[in-house]
Amino acid sequence: MKLLSYLTVRWEKYSFLFTELVKRDFKIRYKRTTLGIFWSLLGPLLQLLVMAIIFTQFFGEGTPHFVIYLFSGKLVFIFFTQATNDGMTALVSNSTIINKINVPKYIFSFANNVSALINFSMTLVVYFIFVAVEGIPFHLNFIMLIFPIICLLLFNIGFGMILSALYVFFRDMQYLYGILNMLIMWLSAIFYPIDIFPPETQRLFLLNPVFVYINYFRQIVLEGTIPSLNYHLLCLFYAVVALTIGFWLYHRNKYKFIYYL
Repeated sequence: MKLLSYLTVRWEKYSFLFTELVKRDFKIRYKRTTLGIFWSLLGPLLQLLVMAIIFTQFFGEGTPHFVIYLFSGKLVFIFFTQATNDGMTALVSNSTIINKINVPKYIFSFANNVSALINFSMTLVVYFIFVAVEGIPFHLNFIMLIFPIICLLLFNIGFGMILSALYVFFRDMQYLYGILNMLIMWLSAIFYPIDIFPPETQRLFLLNPVFVYINYFRQIVLEGTIPSLNYHLLCLFYAVVALTIGFWLYHRNKYKFIYYL
């Protein structure tokens, strides 16, 4: 009850700032673009089209509903990439506010993630349209997709906080993360099936949180099955670890941030 009361008080105090930050992120992202927010839909669809053309001839024949297989991976990965890239610069890009007003530093990471979540939700609607066009039946198991989405959101927040804390002290982090993000993409089995590898290698993919969340989507949508309890615990584990480290870094460096921003 004390935690709920504390969170309620904090929300009432900073809700206006939080809302304005989310609005600002949208205005900046689509400023002076002709299609505006529709780029959040068009961008992933164009990427999906290119990947489908290139990789269908290599993996499409042996993978049922290969376009949905691709889309599932791209959908989750784009959400992860946008949230963490924006999260990395959350403190530096808001240094003016931080140096003038005493506000919780994590509020900026939260705002960026809400903006990414809204874009993800719009793309998710298009994803379900593709699922229907492919003739994949909708069933009650689809409700379980809420779980990996929540876990991924929490993971993105935590990982973004880690990146933003490091970025304050090491500006080279943006270049290093570009390389890391590319590595994560290739190790997430977005456009190839992992069954081309031996069982021992397939288990190594579970060390990649992004793949874990992508695979959850695929199991629900393409296989119609709910992952095991251990798989749910693994999804939750990655989210909790990322959040814990992120908040720990913010708490430990909350006074140092001011001097480096």
